[in-house]
Amino acid sequence: MKIALLGYGKMGKMIDEIIQRGSMHQVILKADEFNRDSLSADDLKQADVAIDFSVPAAVMTNAALCLNAGLPLVIGTTGWYEQLGELREWCKQKNGAFIYASNFSMGVNIFFEVNRRLSELMKDRNDYEPRITEIHHTQKKDAPSGTAITLANDILKYSSQMRRWSNEENGKQDELIILSRREGDVKGIHEVKFTSAADEITIRHEAFSREGFARGAIYAAEWISGKKGFFEFREILLP
Repeated sequence: MKIALLGYGKMGKMIDEIIQRGSMHQVILKADEFNRDSLSADDLKQADVAIDFSVPAAVMTNAALCLNAGLPLVIGTTGWYEQLGELREWCKQKNGAFIYASNFSMGVNIFFEVNRRLSELMKDRNDYEPRITEIHHTQKKDAPSGTAITLANDILKYSSQMRRWSNEENGKQDELIILSRREGDVKGIHEVKFTSAADEITIRHEAFSREGFARGAIYAAEWISGKKGFFEFREILLP
């Protein structure tokens, strides 16, 4: 499979490294901050699939190029989800193929399922207050992380007391607080707490390297090859 990498930062380099260690796939195009403005749909037609780990502002442009090239796209970039509906409509109109995730790690997607189940169990327990903490490296551009937002939205689906999430430490009574910290080269730590006066329930996921995210994105690229439609990674990963 011939792969175009749209974004060649930490994640793009990790995907490239994993592919070079194997023999099944080949990276034929690397778009970064220096050459992405000159990228065209014709350039992308050489590839079988594209993987986007760029920046939020570039996602819609990259998606349009892939649609025009008839190229399936895996989107790992976060921070652009206010345009999700628009991209879904583009995909439908052009009969394209997209798959996105706030996190492509297999472990994180299992963590999402645990969080959903815990949130469902706690939906009528107003004596417990939920809170999310996420910690990442200092070069991460968006806050809160896309993973934290996914966790928050799943809690909000079940909560009878929370109406929205907030990235402010001292939020309103009906706001689910997400605390964001940026430290060193932390790959990613996410923690969900449900706290009462009597006790506290905590679930936590910590990434030790970026390899798990990269392998998940490669798996998504393999899966979407030859398909049409708009998919979320966790829909295809877990039953």
